[in-house]
Amino acid sequence: MISIAERYFELRKRIFEWPRTQPLLNKIALSIAMAALTAVFAQLKFYLPGTPVPITGQTFAVLISGVALGNWWGGIGQLIYVVLGIAGIPWFAGFSGGVNVLFGPTGGYLVGFIVASLFVGKLIDKYTKTRNFFPAVGVMLIANLIIYAFGLVQLWLWFSMTKGQPVSLIQLLQMGMLPFIPGDLFKIVLAGATVKALTPKE
Repeated sequence: MISIAERYFELRKRIFEWPRTQPLLNKIALSIAMAALTAVFAQLKFYLPGTPVPITGQTFAVLISGVALGNWWGGIGQLIYVVLGIAGIPWFAGFSGGVNVLFGPTGGYLVGFIVASLFVGKLIDKYTKTRNFFPAVGVMLIANLIIYAFGLVQLWLWFSMTKGQPVSLIQLLQMGMLPFIPGDLFKIVLAGATVKALTPKE
């Protein structure tokens, strides 16, 4: 007789392997679906005083996309999100779109989404130890730092070149990173718990 735990482990394995074993067209469709999910989370948006960068929910979708679709395809989903957004689909935060968003204060974060998702997918697929809670949280922390790095570089360039107002490192961190840490830590822990619950450990 199969126990409840055995059924859970088998279901978890099937869920994890299913998108990774699909034919190419299905993988593309899943990547587009992940891009759309990121767009939905992007509309959970509000601003804090003193920063042109909004708080959104899309970071969680970015982190999970690498887990859900695996090596390459999570990142491809984020690439689709960015490319279609700059092509004019209004699904960036605040229902915005167009190439001007890429060159605006938040454009670097969008590029960081692609790299971070590729990073998560690579590690989760290759190293089974990263599928436990604390290692998964560590992976998500590094991925979030990748997003911050790209975002801060673009934010600095935007202020320096577009606004003509060079900002100090402290000012940059106050606008582009520090206000977002509490919310991002919550999303990181939630992503780690999701990895723990939904990925096989063998």
